[in-house]
Amino acid sequence: MDRSRRSPDRDESTLAAPSGAAPERSVAAGRWIATGVAVGATVGVLGLLGACASSTSGSAGSSSPVTAALPVTAPAGNVVCDYVPDGQAAKAVDPPAAIEPNTGAATATIELTGAASGPVTVDLDRAIAPCTVGSFAHLAQSGYYDGTPCHRLTASTTLHVLQCGDPSGTGRGGPGYAFADETDPGMTYPAGTLAMANAGPDTNGSQFFLVYQDSVLPPDYTVFGTVGDGLDVVTGIAAQGTTSGNDGAPVQPVTISSVTVS
Repeated sequence: MDRSRRSPDRDESTLAAPSGAAPERSVAAGRWIATGVAVGATVGVLGLLGACASSTSGSAGSSSPVTAALPVTAPAGNVVCDYVPDGQAAKAVDPPAAIEPNTGAATATIELTGAASGPVTVDLDRAIAPCTVGSFAHLAQSGYYDGTPCHRLTASTTLHVLQCGDPSGTGRGGPGYAFADETDPGMTYPAGTLAMANAGPDTNGSQFFLVYQDSVLPPDYTVFGTVGDGLDVVTGIAAQGTTSGNDGAPVQPVTISSVTVS
């Protein structure tokens, strides 16, 4: 999707095109890689796999044992997520914690203002995409999305989305870290889907898109929520069209006033 899934010029706003057509990838601002690990599994932390020498005092000839760094483990009901540094953030924000829950309910409320205004409530799916939900919730709670634009609207035959999440409004901005996809071959994108925009495999950051009409995409974009109420706000924005054909900025600027997660 457009991160603008970053496209050839590195937009994170890239949404792929239907099968047989060239992907609409915009190239994101950096390759963001993270890894979710199942409960009880372990993962070595990048940069901490080197050996640590512990010195011992004693006579000449005594050796200093070398101890490997312990892997990070997640308690039951959680996973380990790897949020990797990725360029300069479009808006200052710290990365999320490395441990995220993969159980429990969460609801996001995205307040939009534009040709149509109002709250869009989304049920977030921690079981399917714990690292994605964790990052999104962290950015929301940090105020990262507040006052930022939804820079892209598409209305082609097969793609109907509103893309948001880049404070710079260029489709190239991100939070300064990246993380891995949480996709599966059966993912689809019906109306009401909330999914991540990216610039290719494992380049997720802050940009996301709301599907306002059933769309055809390859299963390359992490789905992490479903709109419960407020889809009419997005369709109202889409009804006004774009500034350039069927893929461009909304005719009337759209802004995220705030995002809350509870």
